[in-house]
Amino acid sequence: MKDPEDQDTDETKSDKSRSERKTSQRSSRSESRPTTRDDFIFSQDTTDDTFTEGEESYSEDEDLDVEHLEGSSSSFQDDHLESTGESLHVETPVPPAEEAEEKVKKKISDSFFYDYNELASRPFVTLDSNIPLHLLTLVHSFGYDCTKRANLQLLDSSTLMYIAGNQLILLDLKTKKQTYLRSSSGGGIGVVGVHPNKTHFAVAEKGSSPNIIIYEYPSLRPYRILRDGTDLGYAYVDFNYNGTLLASVGCSPDYTFTIWYWKEEQPILRTKAFSQEVFKVTFNPEDDEQLTTSGSGHIKFWEMAVTFTGLKLQGYLGRFGKTATTDVEGYVELPDGQVLSGSEWGNMLLWEAGLIKVELCRAAKKSCHHGPINQIMLDEGEVITVGSDGCVRIWDFETIDTADAIDDSGLVEIEPMNELQVGKNVKLLSLIKMDEPGNNFWLAQDASGAIWKLDLSFSNITQDPECLFSFHSGPIQAMAVSPLTYLMATTSLDCSVRIYDFASKTVLTQINFKQGGTAITWVPQLVSYTGAQIIAGFEDGVVRLLELYDPKELAVFAGRKKILDAEIQLKQVFKPHTARITALAFERDGEVLATGSKDQTVFFFDVEKDYKPIGYINTPGPVCQLMWSSASHLESTLLIICENGFVLEAPLPPISEDEEDLDHDVVSYEIKDMNLKCFHFTSVKSKILRLIEIEKRKKQMELKEKEREKRRKQLIEELGEEGEKIFQEEQAEVEEEEEPLPEIFIPPTPCQILCGFYSGPQKFWVSLGGYDAGFLYHCEFPPFDKNRDITEQKDEPFDFRFLEGTEDNPIQSITFSLNRIMMFCGMENGAIRVYILSQNDFSLTSMEEYWQFSMHDNDYGHIKNISTSFDDRFLVTGGADSNIFVFNIFSELALEKEIKAKVPLPRFGIETEAIPQDIEDPKAYSIENARKKREHDKLMKEVEKIKAEKREKLKALRNEFLKLLEMNKELPKHMQLKRTDFDIDSKIRAEINRKTAYKIQQVEKELAWEKEKCHLGLRKLQSRFRDSLESDAIVVHAIQSSHKITSYRLVKPSKYSMFRGTSQSDRRLSKLERLEKEGVGKKESQKDTGTIVSVPEESIIEKGKKFRPKTLSEIMVENQIEKTRKVILKAERAQQKILQRKKEWEELYKSKPDDDYEDPKDVQAIKEAQMHMGDFNLKTAPDYKIPEHMRINAAKKEEELGILDTLAHGKKMHMNKCILSLRDLKVAVIEEIQCLVQELKNIQSTLHVSKHIPIPQIPQIHPEEVPEKRFQYDEETLLAFNRQKMKAQDETSPQVEQIESGGTSGGFLRISSGKDVDLTTRDSLSRSSRASTYSLDLPRLSEFEKTELTDTELEIMKRDEIKHLHMQQYLTNRIKELIVTFDAELRILRHQKLKLDTQMKLSDLHHVTLFQEMLLLKNFEKQENILQERVNSLDKEEQDMQWKISETLTEMEEKKNEVTKLQEQEKALYAGFQAALGENNKFANFLMKVLKKKMKRVKKKEIEGDLDEEEDSDESSEDESSLESDEDESGSEDEVFDDSICPTNCDASLFELALQLREKRLDIEEALVEEKKLIDNLKKEYDTLSKKVKVVANNLNTAEGALEAYQREKQQRLNELLVVIPLKLHQIEYVVFGEIPGDLSGTLVFSNRSLGRLQERILQLHQENVQQQKLNKECRERRKMLIREKREMTKTIHKMEETVRQLMIRKFGRVIDLEALQTLSVNTTLEELKIKKLRKELSNAKEMKMWEEKIAQMRWELMMKTKEHTKKLHQMNDLCIEKKKLDSRLNTLQNQQGNAFQGPRKADIVAKEKVTELIQVQAERILALKEEIALLRKKGGLILPPIHPPQE
Repeated sequence: MKDPEDQDTDETKSDKSRSERKTSQRSSRSESRPTTRDDFIFSQDTTDDTFTEGEESYSEDEDLDVEHLEGSSSSFQDDHLESTGESLHVETPVPPAEEAEEKVKKKISDSFFYDYNELASRPFVTLDSNIPLHLLTLVHSFGYDCTKRANLQLLDSSTLMYIAGNQLILLDLKTKKQTYLRSSSGGGIGVVGVHPNKTHFAVAEKGSSPNIIIYEYPSLRPYRILRDGTDLGYAYVDFNYNGTLLASVGCSPDYTFTIWYWKEEQPILRTKAFSQEVFKVTFNPEDDEQLTTSGSGHIKFWEMAVTFTGLKLQGYLGRFGKTATTDVEGYVELPDGQVLSGSEWGNMLLWEAGLIKVELCRAAKKSCHHGPINQIMLDEGEVITVGSDGCVRIWDFETIDTADAIDDSGLVEIEPMNELQVGKNVKLLSLIKMDEPGNNFWLAQDASGAIWKLDLSFSNITQDPECLFSFHSGPIQAMAVSPLTYLMATTSLDCSVRIYDFASKTVLTQINFKQGGTAITWVPQLVSYTGAQIIAGFEDGVVRLLELYDPKELAVFAGRKKILDAEIQLKQVFKPHTARITALAFERDGEVLATGSKDQTVFFFDVEKDYKPIGYINTPGPVCQLMWSSASHLESTLLIICENGFVLEAPLPPISEDEEDLDHDVVSYEIKDMNLKCFHFTSVKSKILRLIEIEKRKKQMELKEKEREKRRKQLIEELGEEGEKIFQEEQAEVEEEEEPLPEIFIPPTPCQILCGFYSGPQKFWVSLGGYDAGFLYHCEFPPFDKNRDITEQKDEPFDFRFLEGTEDNPIQSITFSLNRIMMFCGMENGAIRVYILSQNDFSLTSMEEYWQFSMHDNDYGHIKNISTSFDDRFLVTGGADSNIFVFNIFSELALEKEIKAKVPLPRFGIETEAIPQDIEDPKAYSIENARKKREHDKLMKEVEKIKAEKREKLKALRNEFLKLLEMNKELPKHMQLKRTDFDIDSKIRAEINRKTAYKIQQVEKELAWEKEKCHLGLRKLQSRFRDSLESDAIVVHAIQSSHKITSYRLVKPSKYSMFRGTSQSDRRLSKLERLEKEGVGKKESQKDTGTIVSVPEESIIEKGKKFRPKTLSEIMVENQIEKTRKVILKAERAQQKILQRKKEWEELYKSKPDDDYEDPKDVQAIKEAQMHMGDFNLKTAPDYKIPEHMRINAAKKEEELGILDTLAHGKKMHMNKCILSLRDLKVAVIEEIQCLVQELKNIQSTLHVSKHIPIPQIPQIHPEEVPEKRFQYDEETLLAFNRQKMKAQDETSPQVEQIESGGTSGGFLRISSGKDVDLTTRDSLSRSSRASTYSLDLPRLSEFEKTELTDTELEIMKRDEIKHLHMQQYLTNRIKELIVTFDAELRILRHQKLKLDTQMKLSDLHHVTLFQEMLLLKNFEKQENILQERVNSLDKEEQDMQWKISETLTEMEEKKNEVTKLQEQEKALYAGFQAALGENNKFANFLMKVLKKKMKRVKKKEIEGDLDEEEDSDESSEDESSLESDEDESGSEDEVFDDSICPTNCDASLFELALQLREKRLDIEEALVEEKKLIDNLKKEYDTLSKKVKVVANNLNTAEGALEAYQREKQQRLNELLVVIPLKLHQIEYVVFGEIPGDLSGTLVFSNRSLGRLQERILQLHQENVQQQKLNKECRERRKMLIREKREMTKTIHKMEETVRQLMIRKFGRVIDLEALQTLSVNTTLEELKIKKLRKELSNAKEMKMWEEKIAQMRWELMMKTKEHTKKLHQMNDLCIEKKKLDSRLNTLQNQQGNAFQGPRKADIVAKEKVTELIQVQAERILALKEEIALLRKKGGLILPPIHPPQE
């Protein structure tokens, strides 16, 4: 499977082909389109539903896939796009007539229906044939497509709907009647969907361009047809919640996703769902604009979005992230937009915003289901999951919806609330709820072939799952019809054999086995005359003989269960094959049974001898069909058809009468001398096609030749000889090259033979698949040749029959009617084809006319089994789609209306007959393998016998060798042989040792699995029973007394003690708490608003770029900026300080309470006191109101349970620690006693026996005191335990058993305890040994002879004796003291534990009560949460409205303030104008009229137009406004004046000022009008909100009342729970006539502590009363004092105000506003302009300096040029002087020459002219340079280009 993230971007080729195909079909059509629906607006497009590739675009940007709306017949836009009237896509221009026709849209009438008879598919019948259309009539269907998704729908409480092949079946659950709706296309039905109102259902079909047909229910009339939604078939359809829309998704290859407005048969949106298989599409029940699709390796979230081009589908591909990619079968949309989906491994995935939020699993990371989750539903606040493991689990919705990951794994562990295991081998696909009021029944689709009725109420009266119907699952492998009656047997790989009465349409019985069935046949009447026996073959090679009988004919026994109509039982079983059995066939006389298998063998059995094996033959390929020759054949032969192209014919095997005697001598059942005829099929289809092509061309050539001759004659008649020439020329031009014939092709792999039948002796017909399909081939066996290799053999059929329309749809199975007039064929595409033949036409020469009808599924419903009933009345078919159809065969004879099969009568004694042992092990030996095994065992037995004889010889030799070794030992040492001398070869011993080590290694390897298994088993036992234990029970015994103390056996804390919930449940705050919270919030907000706003330190004017070093001008600018900034900051601080002071005053005034103000706390306290003072309400009282802080819920109760468990666990742990310490003390005491006893023994060894004191017995550690040592063992312990176990099994006497039982009971523990004592006392022994060395110096026995003791020695001995006696007594007393002390400690701890036991029992009782309360609270929690949510939502709504009201009031106040400011501005405007007029201005009235003139101002137009039009409209509006204003003025005053011209002698500036102020006045008036409108709107909004608040408050009170009533009901139910309270007699004060009554139900259990508190409360209330009176008196005095202080402060304030006023008059001459004076600041704009001016001057100075530098540079360059020119002039002057000199010299030379040289020479003249020209040019250059110099000296002079000398 590809990664889904790399797909879903490309379109398939089918999209293009579909669009091209449909364009031509739809270009001429014009269909009606739907009207608007809610928020969708449909407008007619220019084309009808045409889609092209260019109009589809799939763009994927990482997480977002946006599929645009393709071009369609409708343009879908929102309201704001409706005015444009443009379509989204225009594909082809529409003629004006069609366009006008499409403008008139016709809506489909609601009462319009299609004709079902015209829509439903009909059988195909060959033209001009007499075959009736109703040749076959469907009678009944046994089965349905149980593996098809969502193939179980409910139309009403008693009508079930499902798909079976090409039929849609409506099943009445009460009458079991079936109603059929046929597919309209004949290509099958893809999926069905039911309308939410159950008034319609959609049938989405399969085939080429299939339709979706909407049927009306219950009339079943076709209501609407949705066309062109996909290419080949639909995968899923779904209606939205309202039923107005339908979503469909197609199958491969296009996967088209379409949303339909189905009532108008129009698609709204269409796109490609994904590039892999899509399983499901659904609408979000909460939002029709959101959809979800899922499928192979993906889930996708869709949304309808309105874009600027229209309505589009946007798809968001779900990203799996770290989670493995999975196929998503089931999902559900949650109300908050999240999606919960399943996975292949059984966990649930919670999706949010296209990503996996969490993965949900069960505790210990177990999956929610074992296998895929196929469906998830949300029902009544619970999540229901349906899994392939056959379980239905109920989950808490709130837990799932609020789940959040707590670690990187993303896993969240939850447990189901309830679960239902439907049954074994159940694979649930879907559930659908039944509409039965008061019940919670569901129907379940089982992929194993069943339909279940489930009760998901999970109460005490919940019904067990009920199987309503059971059918085969998977392909029908085999089917057989009874030869005597209307009974049918079928089998499948679902391991069942089922018996049907197809005449009465009932399922009689079924029998199940361990393996699936693959072949079945009914035993012929010759063998079983009653027709009661059936032979079935199975996939493990087993053949079972079954017997059917009517149990009603048996004797009825008491207590017998319900008697069925038929029963079937196993009669005989044998296993002839090692692979699946594919064919069973009885010989025509019923003497031999032949079985064929995939193991390439055919086995024969003697039927008369209880199916005794005859033998088997090997075949060259897997057998697919067996058929015995009919009675018309002379010999009885078996036709064996193999899959790989081989067909064999076997004669009847010989049956030996004396085989019983020879049976033990035969090694194998193989029959090797049978003469088998073989036909190896070779493909001839290409040859046939070649011959057909040759015949076709031959006919075409004949026709062409006739046409040529006709043309030739016509030309000759018309033109004569010229016509012949013209004809020859035409033929030369027309002559074409002939195409080559089709090549001969033989497939390299032989095609599979599907079926065949005998046509005569040694002749047969076969049907093949693959390349050779399309024909029936007539074949004949070649003569038998023993030496012939059949694998090299190649045979061809001698005849064939062409089958129309079977190139890709070969015949799978064939059967004939009894008279062989009709040949019934089962096709690969699920169709039934019936050929009408002539009588006894075995060569099929009349096989032309046929009848065909599609019944089974066209994709996977190929018909493998087809049979007729014994009387040709019925035809039954079994397909690979799990369906079995029964048909009536057309007959002119009248049939009985009601017929019923007759079940065979039971044989005598069948009820007492023992059922044979079945072969259930698939690895069991077959008959042949069992015989081979028997022979092998026989040989092994003989070999073992020989081995035993050899072992006896070896034993004798070993004994002889041992005797020699003994004799060798008896010899003297010098004569003895060494042990190595007896070794003949040392290598032999080394080899033996090596082999032994190898065998040990092999044994270890063989036992490795068993070792690991035992190790895992031990680990599982430890994890199950020991790991959960926190501490085991330890029993500590007293040493002297019989007292003992046992610790608590503690398991790890439960989930309640580990529960860490919130201490406070999610409850609504009381109003007092809300007021307190709001008060704190207000104070905090006031504090926040009271803080000084930080003044920005950045200057108002941006600083320029900083340069280094700074110039003086920059320093000046910065100083000016800094100075301005400081002034501004100072003014801002002062203003901020004033604002802060104002806010403080406002807050102070706001905090001032009203005269009638009362503290809310006091009000609440008074209210509670009035309600509860003097009344101790009992929880049992009917009017008891539960305080909010005392309200309990399941979470709090779980927390309480956890606290109780934690406390009990802690006390038990503490006691266990004490007992463990006591056990350690006992160990220490025993160690010390051991030391003391050892010392005592050492002392007593020196004393006389008569003076010995009895040594105290050393206490022992009991096994119960060290339970952890029970699990410590070693090899010796295990061996001892094994010996005891073996002895216990061998010995049988009671005494020995008793002894052994005592040994076994204590042996294991005693050994371990002894080891424990050794372990625990090892240190003590070492201590005792050390103590004995240091305590006394005992005399040691000397090896020397004794001497007489002296007096001194005697005295020393007496002293030592006295000392030893004293130490003996001391040690004895010490041991007793240790024992007594330990026992006393144990008794004290035991007494404490008894008290703790009492407390623990009470805590257990309390735990039970709490648990009962928790269960009760969980039942109430759902409804309580609903009520609480309603109260919370109403409370939140009330708070929101109160906030809106406060905001509205605030806004109204602000608007009023703005109105006041505007009015003040207007007054200030008039006052300023009056001041500007001055006194005694004669134009004052005129100017005031100009100012106050009322005018209507024209608003600016938003739509742009031409300038001329705007000017005209402005002028006209001005004229109108002026006229209106004139009319107004004339109406108000008699005098009319012109305000557009300033009067003479009137100050023009004042007139302009009046006009300007008039504009300002009009602006102010317009602002006033707008503000007043806003104030009016706010008042209306305030009134509306006030009314809503009252309604919400009433609703809130009602909701609170309902919640309170529910709380009271919950409390009453809690009161009904029984609580155990142990009491002593002195605690009961309820007596009647001095005696305790027998009935204490009317008593009240009240604690002394509570009673004492009530009594103390009386005294407290008296004291509080006195204190309150005293406090009231003090408050009155305080109030009087405050009033006096207020008066004094008022006087002081008046005095200070007068002082301030006088000081202002003295200083300023008038009263001024100090705040304005303090906030007086510089004119920011002026200062900024100054700084800009300064910066501009500086920049200009820089620029001037730059230009001066440039001028200086140019002057320097001019000077350099001038110097250069001067230099050149000097050179020219020198040249001129030199020239003059040369001229004068030349003249003198000329004068001195002869007369001949008197005149000037021509060369000199030319040279002179050149020099003259040069001089002139240089002179011109000089003049030009001078002019240039002069121009350069002038600023801005024009520089001309230099003068170039003329070119020669």
